[in-house]
Amino acid sequence: MPELPEVEVVRRGLHHHLVGKTIVSTSVRHDRAVRRQPGGAPELTGLLAGQQISGTGRRGKYLWLTLEGPTGAQALVVHLGMSGQMLIGPISRPQHLRIAATLDDGSVLSFVDQRTFGGWMATDVVTVDGSELPEPVAHIARDPLDERFDMAAVVTRLRGKHTEIKRALLDQTLVSGVGNIYADEALWQARVHGRRLSDGMSRAKLTEVLDSAAGVMRLALEQGGTSFDDLYVNVNGESGYFERSLEAYGREGEPCRRCGRAMRREAFMNRSSYFCPSCQRLVEPR
Repeated sequence: MPELPEVEVVRRGLHHHLVGKTIVSTSVRHDRAVRRQPGGAPELTGLLAGQQISGTGRRGKYLWLTLEGPTGAQALVVHLGMSGQMLIGPISRPQHLRIAATLDDGSVLSFVDQRTFGGWMATDVVTVDGSELPEPVAHIARDPLDERFDMAAVVTRLRGKHTEIKRALLDQTLVSGVGNIYADEALWQARVHGRRLSDGMSRAKLTEVLDSAAGVMRLALEQGGTSFDDLYVNVNGESGYFERSLEAYGREGEPCRRCGRAMRREAFMNRSSYFCPSCQRLVEPR
């Protein structure tokens, strides 16, 4: 699933290409792509008609287009799911096209989604903690790259949770944007085992984990995100290159780049965790 760096790459591309343009018409090719819209395809297409795209936003792994127009909807929330792509230009994968929006300059914004887990939803905007957010995103916490991210407050909340630190990092109501890949990378950087309990960790170590998450996501963002296949691309259909720089994720059996021990993999929440058994020893609580 695309995580913060990949979603931010897409948001920046959309902002560059779409701001100031107006949605003329929208065609929904698959009902699952609008299943979050209460009125389905007819409601979505009606709400988007004539709306001008005035900006873009992102909170964690969620992105949206800010709308201004006659229908009242204020944001188009886009959830990329596992394989969703927002593409501008000629339709290159028509067999996976779910939604197509024609703009006033004749260009087309396509939502392509092979696995059909993502979708679009036109919705109102609410004010939460000084920020204007689409209603479906209001419960999502700030992410480590947010300029208003409150490190001390998040550390306090983590210390109050009796849960594994990796599980806490993936809880989007505590800290958003971090997914399986960047959680493993941050924990490797901080030399912390993912099953270590967050309420048994010091404030300094929790701060180090969050700083590591922010650092690794900044590096990934600079390289266009992480692409393991063609399911994640930017708005121009191009892949990211951070996969080549991963220190932990996907490196089972390969030598740790810090100590040389073979990296391990273990099952975690129907996914996998990758770690170094030497650098990231599991510290048992006293």
